[in-house]
Amino acid sequence: MTYLPPRPVRGLLLIPEDREAPARVRRLRLLGLADRPDPALDAFAEHLVQVTGAPYAMVNFIGEDHQFFAGLSAPAVAPVVREDGSRAEFGRVLPRDHGFCPHVVVRRKALVLEDVRDYPRFAGNPVVDEYGIRSYLGAPLIDSSGMALGTVCTADIAPRVWGRAGLEHIKALAADLVVRLERSAQDGLPL
Repeated sequence: MTYLPPRPVRGLLLIPEDREAPARVRRLRLLGLADRPDPALDAFAEHLVQVTGAPYAMVNFIGEDHQFFAGLSAPAVAPVVREDGSRAEFGRVLPRDHGFCPHVVVRRKALVLEDVRDYPRFAGNPVVDEYGIRSYLGAPLIDSSGMALGTVCTADIAPRVWGRAGLEHIKALAADLVVRLERSAQDGLPL
């Protein structure tokens, strides 16, 4: 009898079913937040990087099959080289099964992962291998209609203790941002 150690299963990350996705896409379009970068949201993400000291921060809107970082602050570093020699460059669009934000949106709750490798459900996520993400802190953007539009999040390439203060801060930032987004859409003014 030969014993073979278990092999890691790639691509078996179970993203929760997102029944609100079609309605969310309609709501994002109504608010003028379709898949386009926004300098004000980039500035918001940059502020989040400054406040947390983490290298990545995003304002992420979740569609039916992808995520879009309308606000993004990412380090200007060389792209991660994968095992097969290809390069993983951090851009504004990710498949819906990459990252942790789709979980935040479906659960409608903030998510704190101090070391993603401690959580089997998240340790096999493609952003862990492709971008070296080791910790994550994100909160949902829930608008006045009750719709979870996306997230405000930050990530680090090292494990990090976000603490209760970090959790409360990201939740407060998300709540403030969603008020600004709705006010901007209502008044027809930029953020």
